Amino acid sequence: MDTRNERISILGLGAMGRALAGALLDAGREVTVWNRTPGRAGDLVARGAREASSVAEAVEAGGLTVAVLLDDASVRESLAPVLPKLAGGALVNLTSGSARQARELAGWLGEHGVRLLAGGIMAVPPTIGTDGAFILYSGARDLFDRAAPLLEPIGRPQWVGEDAGFAALYDMAALSGMYGMGAGAGHAVALVHAEGGDVAAFKRDVLGPWMEQMLPFMVGGAAVDESVPDDFNAAMQATGLETMLAATAEAGLPAESAGHLRAALWEMRRAVAAG
Repeated sequence: MDTRNERISILGLGAMGRALAGALLDAGREVTVWNRTPGRAGDLVARGAREASSVAEAVEAGGLTVAVLLDDASVRESLAPVLPKLAGGALVNLTSGSARQARELAGWLGEHGVRLLAGGIMAVPPTIGTDGAFILYSGARDLFDRAAPLLEPIGRPQWVGEDAGFAALYDMAALSGMYGMGAGAGHAVALVHAEGGDVAAFKRDVLGPWMEQMLPFMVGGAAVDESVPDDFNAAMQATGLETMLAATAEAGLPAESAGHLRAALWEMRRAVAAG
């Protein structure tokens, strides 16, 4: 199927919406854009996009409607007046939210004859359209199969199941991992800085190489249903974490900065208790 001239309407022109629209335009898609606050589409229009003055106009442009708005409430508020126009069609929702919100949105849309393909964007705006970007989708497989070729320019499409909530679930879980790593790296740098260490050298020669070396172990060892390695010693790990927390206090850093260590210590103590 030749998808180059397929029409796509983007609802929402925040940083992510603009990046999505730009990547689709670069791929030769026919793009209509709408934003709650007008006047943000000038450069996209100059590149070939059509600016709609209302959600209704954007939906009426035909093709696939993609929402990338602030939150679940804004999606419902924006779509409520135009549900009759969407009836018999589909919505691709790339707005961040929870699994529960995605499932409830699927039910609400379904009551009005609209099918939902829920999404989770595993990229930041500057990486949209690059080889590293991928987008999670959940919902009916036939809907994914139809939409995936149209949306492929924004990032590699990856279907994660029929359950409308799975894309959001995996998105939130992956972000949790990312922020946990970010919190750990930030705490590490703050600890070195507080004790007068060479932060630049530490980041370059120690932290970066160490985290790169450990990443496969962190991801591979995090699965709930995997057996514990024979050489894993939870009590030893707990002692090490207690030492790290003591070092945090000695450096004068606030206890809140070490929340990730306290969470890990809780896990180790639970493992010790479980034998």
